[in-house]
Amino acid sequence: MYSQHQTDFSRIAEAIFFISKNFTKQPSLEEIAKHVHVSPSHFQKMFIEWAGVSPKKFLQYISINYAKSKLRKDQATLFNTAIDTGLSGTGRLHDLFINIEGMTPGEYKNGGENLTIKYNCLESIFGKLIIGTTEKGICHIAFYEDEKFGYNLLVKGFPNATFIKEDNVDQTDILQIFTDDYNSANKIKLHLKGTSFQLKVWEALLTIPFGGLATYGEISDKIKSPKASRAVGSAIGKNPVTFLIPCHRVIQSTGLFGGYMWGEKRKTAIIGWEAVKTVNNLEF
Repeated sequence: MYSQHQTDFSRIAEAIFFISKNFTKQPSLEEIAKHVHVSPSHFQKMFIEWAGVSPKKFLQYISINYAKSKLRKDQATLFNTAIDTGLSGTGRLHDLFINIEGMTPGEYKNGGENLTIKYNCLESIFGKLIIGTTEKGICHIAFYEDEKFGYNLLVKGFPNATFIKEDNVDQTDILQIFTDDYNSANKIKLHLKGTSFQLKVWEALLTIPFGGLATYGEISDKIKSPKASRAVGSAIGKNPVTFLIPCHRVIQSTGLFGGYMWGEKRKTAIIGWEAVKTVNNLEF
């Protein structure tokens, strides 16, 4: 006999399959709930508990992944992409991209075309950094071991941008947070692109004090999405500005430091360094 837990899982699996097969019809919450034989309100709650996002948000993710695949084709137009995705027009496609990707569909298709990014490879106490800046501020910071890998990672985020390797004041200011005054980070302007959810998570990370730590669950609570720990982890993993947005300060609820995009040893070293600075009452 199936337990209620197994029954719920079967319904969620069936709902996800239904959404994936019918996303071009943009089914409503009521239609999806009816398909799995539960009330819309109960299905909404059950889906969020299992997936960490609402059925509507999941449908948006499915839709935008399809739209992105269409836009990557040279002949695709915004109008045809919108219609093929099951949206009423380019206006809804625009809103979908702004909500999920933090950019317009045209900007996504252009891959950063007409955007100039100045970058440089610098040394920090935690390893080599590649830093990218636009006229609006810092758009990319990443650790790297191999300069070609670091550059390719930057280009991947803005495949059609123009890249110029040169020094600038913003890059110099970044290095000060490792050796001089971490509070100088407040003066640094950022130029970020991300979903509204990702931006909320990154904003929450900025509230973790120097030398402090927070769990994924605590970040979920801070952004008022207590069931979204997994989605929070995904957003943290996509942080485009390492160290400055302190994703290294997020640990597991067990107290283990957990994974880090740039290596667990580096994460441990950064946390330890910040702890020592705090204990010694240095002004950061």
